Amino acid sequence: MDKRIAVVGIIVENLEMATEVNKILHTYSSIIVGRMGIPYRERGLSVISIIVDGTSDELSAMTGKLGKISGVSVKSAMSKKS
Repeated sequence: MDKRIAVVGIIVENLEMATEVNKILHTYSSIIVGRMGIPYRERGLSVISIIVDGTSDELSAMTGKLGKISGVSVKSAMSKKS
């Protein structure tokens, strides 16, 4: 499969689930190029943006697992070029 660059946006509204989010991200650390996390204390949530370089299957598996966590929203955009 061809590897592609993607951007993943994660909003963690249930901060008790941050540990679970980090476990999944650690599992996929081999495809993560960069990560930025911002705690938004006024709103009681965190926003994480991730750049990944992997196959569409790897991206789907990671975002699928993240999306199943209660209080976590995930969206991704993948480059068209491989």
